[in-house]
Amino acid sequence: MAAAVATSCSKQSLKTAWSTQEDRIDSFIQSLPTEADPDNPDTQYVHEVVYNGGSNRVVLTEGTGDGLADGGTVSFYYTGYVFEGSINASNIFATNDQQTAQDNGWDVTDASYEIATVTLGPDDGLIEGLHNGLLGVKAGEICYILFSGQYGFGKRPVGTIPGNSALLYHIRVESVSN
Repeated sequence: MAAAVATSCSKQSLKTAWSTQEDRIDSFIQSLPTEADPDNPDTQYVHEVVYNGGSNRVVLTEGTGDGLADGGTVSFYYTGYVFEGSINASNIFATNDQQTAQDNGWDVTDASYEIATVTLGPDDGLIEGLHNGLLGVKAGEICYILFSGQYGFGKRPVGTIPGNSALLYHIRVESVSN
């Protein structure tokens, strides 16, 4: 009986944590600029927010062509962050973008900085939140994909990522082929 109560409390605690993460994600998205800055035309702003299966894709630069579908292939550069309410260089856990790594003082001696190419499907090796967030991306698109720990790596820590962490991926899509 005590084990059942402990499990129930643990599940409720996890749901509360995920809800708090989702509130932080929503607040972050709402804090982003929604129109171009006339004084700085290079400033990125939110063109669209796409919700899919627990993932939030914030489109900062619109792409062209068809959106990525299941079974399609996408090539992209990414930077992954443990998301705690904002983007912070100290929260980077992975990147294949050499310029981002250099700009943030992120030094990995064995980094290849090769473009990631994935065929979206049940065996793509992506965590659920990233898989769902990539659905619909277009060539040339720059976006953030954010999701709570419910759609990430789960309760186990992975490298520098604590268990049940919310994640943010900054994605720069090079190509899409369906």
